[in-house]
Amino acid sequence: QVQLVESGGGLVQPGGSLRLSCAASGNIFSINAMGWYRQAPGKQRELVAAITSGGGTNYGDSVKGRFTISRDNAKNTVYLHIDSLKPEDTAVYYCNAALVGGSGEILNEYWGQGTQVTVSS
Repeated sequence: QVQLVESGGGLVQPGGSLRLSCAASGNIFSINAMGWYRQAPGKQRELVAAITSGGGTNYGDSVKGRFTISRDNAKNTVYLHIDSLKPEDTAVYYCNAALVGGSGEILNEYWGQGTQVTVSS
């Protein structure tokens, strides 16, 4: 099992910045990728960004250019830095940890409980 603890959400004004953190613990050797998804009210959960154990990154089309994912392997922590926040970025952001197969299939995955990000003036 892998446990994920998210932090860093909150209320931010449009144009502001935010950094989300996700600390992983437990059987972390059973995963090879971590990432962030978000779900806005009435919408499906969507990929925001992901990073592999080798450092490769992938971003959702709607966030390219404003979101940056990074990781600190020593702390087993993944970060999501968000710039130029917009009201449409308002959502619950979920941390995800996964074991991804060679063909990109998800073999196993874990979810955090989510952290609310609200962008409003």
